[in-house]
Amino acid sequence: MCEANAYVYSEGNEELYLENVDIMRPEQGKIYLKNLFGEQKVFEGEIREISLIRHRIILEKK
Repeated sequence: MCEANAYVYSEGNEELYLENVDIMRPEQGKIYLKNLFGEQKVFEGEIREISLIRHRIILEKK
């Protein structure tokens, strides 16, 4: 499996935002995420880090 979990970074902490992310794409200055189960979220911020080996996406609010 190649999906990853998305976390929001804030003040040194990471909080789980969406599990099993399969699709991530920029849309009009935001980040659209969709997981394997069809759950969708739109995040207003930017990508802080992606670790493909650890299957983690770290997002940060603007």
